[in-house]
Amino acid sequence: MLADDVKALVFDVFGTVVDWRSTVIQEGEALARETGVKVDWPRFADEWRRDGYIAGMERIRRGELPWMKVDRLHRRKLDELLVEHGVTGLTEAQIASFNRVWHRLLPWPDAVAGLSRLRERYTIAPLSNGDVALLTNLAKARKLPWDCILSSELFRTFKPDPRVYLGAADLLDQPPSAVMMVAAHVGDLRAARSVGLRTAFVPRPLEWGPGGHVEPSPDPSFDVVATDFVDLAAKLGV
Repeated sequence: MLADDVKALVFDVFGTVVDWRSTVIQEGEALARETGVKVDWPRFADEWRRDGYIAGMERIRRGELPWMKVDRLHRRKLDELLVEHGVTGLTEAQIASFNRVWHRLLPWPDAVAGLSRLRERYTIAPLSNGDVALLTNLAKARKLPWDCILSSELFRTFKPDPRVYLGAADLLDQPPSAVMMVAAHVGDLRAARSVGLRTAFVPRPLEWGPGGHVEPSPDPSFDVVATDFVDLAAKLGV
C-alpha cells in the first residue's frame, strides 16, 4: 500500500546521495600536490562543513546573517579556513575552483544505480539546501538521474523549515502524503514527517569518516529503513 500511495521521492543530497567528506579531502590533497600547501584535510573538510555550511545556515535562520546562497556561505568559511590553516599563495582561480568542489562531489557507490531504479516508478528529485545551480551542476557532473531540481533556495529558507517540504510537494502537484523524503539524517526526516511527508531513512555511517559522528537510531515511526538506495528500491517494489 505504501509503495502505491507514494508518487514522488525527494532526497537530501549532502551526505545522503554524495560523499562530501571524501571528495573534499581528495581535492584538497590534489591541491596540495599542485601547490605544496600543508593542511590536515580531514579536519579542514569537517570544519568547512560543520562551521561553514551547517553553522552558517543556523545563523541565517536566526536572522544574524542575511539570506545568501550556499555557494557564498561556503566561500565565506573557505576564506576563513585558509587563513586559520596558514594556507597562502593560492590564486583567486584556485580558491574559486576549490570552493566549487561542492558542485562535483562523488556519489556513494549505490547512489546512481539505486536512483535509476527508483526513477522507473517514481518522480525523483533532490530536496537540498544546496543552490539550484549547484545541484544542477552536480547532477551533470555525476550523472544523477533527477526528474527535476528542487532546492530550499526556491523558498528562500533552509530545511528544516516546513515551507521547504510543503513547497516541494506543492511544486510536484502532490499532497504531502504522496511525497517521501529520503535522508541519512534523522532530524531532516522528523521535520518532513511533522508536515505530512512519508519518510525513508538510509544511514550513511561513514559520512563523517571512521569514528566520526553517526546519526542516532532511526525513529520507529519512519516508513522505511533501508541499507542503501538499491535496498530502498527493493523495499518499494522496484
